[in-house]
Amino acid sequence: MEVIVQRDYAEMSKVAAQIVAELLNTKPNAVLGMATGSTPLGLYQELVRLHNKEQLDFSRVTTFNLDEYVGLPMSHPQSYHYFMHEHFFQHVNIPPHNINIPSGTTSNYSAFCEWYERRIGETGGIDLQILGIGTDGHIAFNEPTSSLSSRTRLKTLSKQTIDDNARFFERREDVPVYAITMGVGTILNARKLVLVASGKSKAKAIAQAVEGPVTSMVTASALQLHRDAIVIVDEEAASGLTMREYYDFIYAAKPAAPRA
Repeated sequence: MEVIVQRDYAEMSKVAAQIVAELLNTKPNAVLGMATGSTPLGLYQELVRLHNKEQLDFSRVTTFNLDEYVGLPMSHPQSYHYFMHEHFFQHVNIPPHNINIPSGTTSNYSAFCEWYERRIGETGGIDLQILGIGTDGHIAFNEPTSSLSSRTRLKTLSKQTIDDNARFFERREDVPVYAITMGVGTILNARKLVLVASGKSKAKAIAQAVEGPVTSMVTASALQLHRDAIVIVDEEAASGLTMREYYDFIYAAKPAAPRA
């Protein structure tokens, strides 16, 4: 696992976006795994900037989102369909038929989850999966105690996740209790993982995920098992890391990418 610490949220977002851009420049038909939430927003804004100012091309890209609330229609302002289209998809040139987001209103959740897994496989698998992290260390909606080999499924949200997400809704009781989410095993199948985290509230979760034991109580710790996982954080989110000096040394010593 590579840990990259940047000065602030803006710098962290630029570094993450550059990793995505480098992939698209070498593999224009890449399959991207997308995450929602406030933390990846800066990454998406930077990708939109690269698309507009530097002609970063998304015309052959396929995307799969990690999760979606159950019960929210696509038009709901707090649905992840709405979030992705508002902040990213409508600003770049990804063909609409290449965009895949779990359905929160399907009539058969089990069948839909099986289809979603098959669809990922049919596209050749996810090349790069973007991830955020919850304050309790979860990735996607894989709450504590989730199996580390889990696949896309219906998941009951924890009280902490509901509390954390209540700020996006008018009332706490409006927060959905269930979600469809990629499983930890699904996420680990991606060829590269990029997890972004910002702020003091994520410091404990990042320390547990990066330096703690691999455990289903902190599903982000499963990234330790992945062959190509990158964790990009700002100074505040890095404040609980005991090996910080070593991570900085590795990043500084990393050879520059060759110019095309």
